Amino acid sequence: MRIISGTSKGKKLHKPKDLLTRPLKDLTKESIFNIITHSNKFSIALEGANILDLFSGTGSFGLECLSRASKHVTFVENYKKILPILKKNIADLNYEKKSQIIEIDINNSSSFKIIRNQFDVIFLDPPYKEKKLLEMLENIFQSNLLKDKGIIIIHRHKKESDEFPKKFNIIEEKSYGISKVIFGNYI
Repeated sequence: MRIISGTSKGKKLHKPKDLLTRPLKDLTKESIFNIITHSNKFSIALEGANILDLFSGTGSFGLECLSRASKHVTFVENYKKILPILKKNIADLNYEKKSQIIEIDINNSSSFKIIRNQFDVIFLDPPYKEKKLLEMLENIFQSNLLKDKGIIIIHRHKKESDEFPKKFNIIEEKSYGISKVIFGNYI
């Protein structure tokens, strides 16, 4: 696991030792950033962007955003065994001033009230067996967390069949190995 591009390009990230955390694979991460950069279906500039990384794990996605000149990343994670690794990755890359860690269970709908900003990109990487995706997307919408031209990126198992809110617009969906990545916004 490494940073692919930007000011921290090539720097390695610490990985979890347990099997309950599923870090974002470099190939999938690289594909996501290629779509963000080159898609003609939406327009997001990472430079200066405000990012929300839900189910952050090691912080791979958010740290890649910071390396590519995003303004700030809010990491949301509550798994006690991964939090020290997330904090170490942020510190090793000197991104403490450009980031915030919120240690909450995002499955609890009242948790969304703690998050106060609006975001250009919201990245959702819940455990593959997570069944509350619809509820989380509804909470993101009701909490007005996504900026008008912002996008939500969801990383799921490719066989998972999720239900989405009526207001959620799927812009693009790609499969990579056993996972799929969904890009969407609210209409």
